[in-house]
Amino acid sequence: MIDVKAKVRGAVKGRKRDRVVVLNRVSQSVVEARRGKHPTHVFAFRSAPVQTMSNTAWQSGRRKAGKEDPYLADLPVHDLRHTVGMRLREANVRENTVADILWHEHRSMTGHYSVAQIHELVAALEAIADENGRANKTLQMLRLEAKKTLVA
Repeated sequence: MIDVKAKVRGAVKGRKRDRVVVLNRVSQSVVEARRGKHPTHVFAFRSAPVQTMSNTAWQSGRRKAGKEDPYLADLPVHDLRHTVGMRLREANVRENTVADILWHEHRSMTGHYSVAQIHELVAALEAIADENGRANKTLQMLRLEAKKTLVA
């Protein structure tokens, strides 16, 4: 059984309607560890609610992480959204489910956040390389024609 924990979040940047935030067990554990440390918000700093993601704490964390991995030194917060989209795609989550998780009203936007990985493209092409009873008629015809040419 799945333990469903969701929270209705107020209007999000650029949107005028409430959203339901569904968390996996890792995200939920982070929220639970912070719960109760501030009277109204889960995330607070020096008794003040955290209002934005790209704040000085994020900038400081990026600089520290960038010492170990230069890519992280200038990682925008928004790239985390792309990471979620890519990981959901890698896990073979249906596109409409990914769109719901990412709050995409237009399904075409989901593709922007979950572009194909090279290993997916290779696997897709490999899936048609082996005939195993699913003979590609065009390939069979080419082979027959090649045999006829060799015999003649």
